[in-house]
Amino acid sequence: MADTAQTYPEEPENQEPAAPIGIAAPPVESQVSSRQLRLAQSQENTTDKFPIVGLGGSAGSLQAFEAIFRALPPSPGMAFVVVMHLAPDQPSELPAVLQRFTHMPVHEAADGLKVRPNHVYVIPPDADMSMLHGTLLLFQPTQARGRRLPIDFFFQSLAKDARERAICIICSGMGSDGTVGLKMVMENFGMVMVQSPETAEYDSMPRSAIATEFVDYVLPAGQLPAKLLEYMHKPLFARPRREQAESDSQPAHALQKIFILIRAQTGHDFSFYKRNTVFRRIERRMNAHQIHEFPQYVRYLQENPAEVEALFRELLIGVTKFFRDPEAYQALQRQLPPLLRSKPTDSTVRVWAPGCSTGEEAYSLAMLLLESLDAIDPARYLKIQIFATDINPAAIDFSRAGLYPTNITADVSPERLQRFFVRQPDGSYQITKEVRDVVIFAVHNLTKDAPFTKLDLLCCRNLLIYLSAELQKNLLPVFHYALNPSSLLFLGPSENLTGYQELFIPLDMKWKISRRNDASPSITRLVNFPFALSQHSATAAGNVTAMSTSLPRKSGPFAALVQKTLLQQYTPPAVIINVRGEILYVNGRTGRYLEPAPGLGGLNLFEMAREELNYELSAAVHKASTTRQTVVAERVRVQTESGLQLLRLTVHFLEQPEQLAGLLLVAFEDQPTPRKMRTANISTSPESRDAAVSTLEKELQYTKHRLQTTIEEMESSLEELKSTNEELQSANEELQSTNEEAMTNKEEMQSLNEELMTLNMQYLSKTEELSQAANDMKNLLDATEIATIFLDNDMVIKGFTPSMTRIMHLQPADVGRPITHFASNLRYATLEQDVRQVIDRLTTVEATIETTGNEWFSMRILPYRTLDNYISGAVLTFTEVSDMKHLEARLRESTRLAESIIETMNEALLVLDSELRIQTVSQTLAQQFQLDASRLRGQPLAALGPAGWNLTPLHEQLRALLNGSGEAFDNLHLPGPKGGRPVRAFARLLLSAGQPTGHVLLGLEEVAG
Repeated sequence: MADTAQTYPEEPENQEPAAPIGIAAPPVESQVSSRQLRLAQSQENTTDKFPIVGLGGSAGSLQAFEAIFRALPPSPGMAFVVVMHLAPDQPSELPAVLQRFTHMPVHEAADGLKVRPNHVYVIPPDADMSMLHGTLLLFQPTQARGRRLPIDFFFQSLAKDARERAICIICSGMGSDGTVGLKMVMENFGMVMVQSPETAEYDSMPRSAIATEFVDYVLPAGQLPAKLLEYMHKPLFARPRREQAESDSQPAHALQKIFILIRAQTGHDFSFYKRNTVFRRIERRMNAHQIHEFPQYVRYLQENPAEVEALFRELLIGVTKFFRDPEAYQALQRQLPPLLRSKPTDSTVRVWAPGCSTGEEAYSLAMLLLESLDAIDPARYLKIQIFATDINPAAIDFSRAGLYPTNITADVSPERLQRFFVRQPDGSYQITKEVRDVVIFAVHNLTKDAPFTKLDLLCCRNLLIYLSAELQKNLLPVFHYALNPSSLLFLGPSENLTGYQELFIPLDMKWKISRRNDASPSITRLVNFPFALSQHSATAAGNVTAMSTSLPRKSGPFAALVQKTLLQQYTPPAVIINVRGEILYVNGRTGRYLEPAPGLGGLNLFEMAREELNYELSAAVHKASTTRQTVVAERVRVQTESGLQLLRLTVHFLEQPEQLAGLLLVAFEDQPTPRKMRTANISTSPESRDAAVSTLEKELQYTKHRLQTTIEEMESSLEELKSTNEELQSANEELQSTNEEAMTNKEEMQSLNEELMTLNMQYLSKTEELSQAANDMKNLLDATEIATIFLDNDMVIKGFTPSMTRIMHLQPADVGRPITHFASNLRYATLEQDVRQVIDRLTTVEATIETTGNEWFSMRILPYRTLDNYISGAVLTFTEVSDMKHLEARLRESTRLAESIIETMNEALLVLDSELRIQTVSQTLAQQFQLDASRLRGQPLAALGPAGWNLTPLHEQLRALLNGSGEAFDNLHLPGPKGGRPVRAFARLLLSAGQPTGHVLLGLEEVAG
């Protein structure tokens, strides 16, 4: 199998990718014990490269693992590492269980175990597992049992160790474990697969993973293996090498086309980003769509705008976490006290964090500054203002909310959690208002937008590594310009100040903390920065646009109105202007009086007027706009090509029509000029010089007057502005106070709303329970077919079952009416009295009642008791017993018939029950034994003869016949009663439909002497 690590050119060693959000970084070589490191290095085989698949799951994931392993071939050419949430105090049976689903050997992971293809490895209980040089390493968990995230812990180390050969699969489970790890896998160009939430027994982990938008495939567990094999065996290993593809499948201009498509849709230019990183991201997207050639992918982007957005998100993988590299933040915290002490009281500490992603870094800086201020002097007030920016609007929106999952507990200490976070009902954490108020999030493009300035701290960690070297060199002078003297620059551990060491003084070489030097950067670097060009071009374009939009069209309603006004009053050359002198319309040939002003083109009357007209024109326009009257200046001299020309300058303030109200009409009307004056030399003629001096003096006096008026107006305006400013400051303070009160009320209302929502959920649950109980009770009552009616203490109907309509003609609308208003089919006159007796005396009344339709019901009246043992009426139940009553009647009739038959027999017969008591006696037997037949009923058999009559053999035979151990007999001789002749007895067991009835027929007859 080909070496996939060579498919992509590696990044420089000093530019490692960022670590993920939310949990402690997996152990790196400096954290691994020396024994583990030697073991891993001794087993490393650089030629043995194969994909490593990490499967993460929690509750309900065993079914998903079974579906995955059953669908895999015996030798897929990959290694599988299963990480589950296991009970730490119970031995794991997971390897034995998984072995039943796959032909691959399944092992429980051990410290130092080398991972091999076509094998399955399972994490042991009570251990965190990492990977280094293809070797599994076990660690004692440091987090509490409820806070452990073993899936994230392993996925991060897998991403760094296997890079593009890493694949992670998230299956069923509760919580969000694995979400951070998959981002790390994605950043290192691995592949991410997730079980579809609809097929997962518990969908929390799959949905949390999908929410990151960094997932390649979402499929049911049984379909994941096929896509995995297709992905790994076809495109990833079959792609041509980079150096071969530059001219064939990956032409150089294809990348530029992709940049153009992204810029056209999102407005962001990625041409400044590092090419190797961009290539990897693009190839990942191509791999996901099974596209092998770059031109094909360009065409795919053109046809699918959604893919452009997906590629944009791919290039903006936000990988960060709270207090990333804790030692770096500890080093920064040591540098903050001198900076904070140098700030005057009540001043502002300004911080900028470009590339803030989802906000963890910005909030970490806020917490660090708040802690540092408390450590210096809690009573000394310094305002903190942190500007956190990013080009991803979705990340900015997420950051503003300040809501983070439970796995941040691995990075944030319990003390900080308690002070700076609020635990939400769903288990997540939200940044407190104190911290959120000091951080301002905004969409900002570092490569083209103007930077924030006058900063005390600039934190740009692990962003420069994704930018080209040229852009990095352009950014560092900008950072220097944005910082105050002696302020701090905080970079990532893989970033450096190459080429600009003179601008910054290193304070911590390892964690790249520097202080701004007072040296000035090269002005060319600042000028060459892209935002300068973009701003200038935008400004120029804006001016041209503004100029073009300010000019009305040559035709249309506006032009018609102007022409109509001119025809009514003037015919000489004229212009329509506003009070600022901007020309809105030109009528006639005005070239003798106006000429284009030098510089950037503009249509302003005062700038275009010839020099001789400046004073008169300015004075006339000002006077006309102030007095709202027509101003006329006679014999105004202007130098033309044909010589000196006199003209009448008229400025008319327009009030009609309404569309032109407030504009000024300036007309130029030539006056007769003497030939001598027209051809005279102005500079040499004494009269001309005297006229010029007079004109200049007049202009000077007017200018002084205008200046004095302007100064007085400015002083008056300044006083008004001061007063207005004070009022605005007062109003602003009131608004701030009102806003704080509103925010307090909002938080209180939000807290109350959350409590009400919780209470509402409880009530909803109770309502569902009551509804279910009511449904169960209704079905129970309907299934029993027992007519039931519920009455209150006033005998008003509260409810009844459908069967009750057979007894009373009730309708659903009759609920709420007294039962005494209804007639029933019962032959029962004391119903009302019995119900009242039950309610008053708490007794139970039972009776069997016949209806007018010859139906019988067993009625019971019981008190209605509530759950708190309160009597709230009565319950009447009617159970139909018609069949039983009819059967009873038939039985009585049959019994009377049988008894009459026995009694009328001429033989001495009697019927005995199972206790050998006499039930029926024939008259012949009664006469023979001289007994009263009516008194013998219910008497024992011994009552037939005298006390000395020995009936023991007879009793034994009869009992044997009744219990089935004996048979009928015919010839049992007994001594005769009272010394009479002997008696012969015979007996038969009475049957009904072939079944014993428990009775026996006994016959007695005298034996002839």
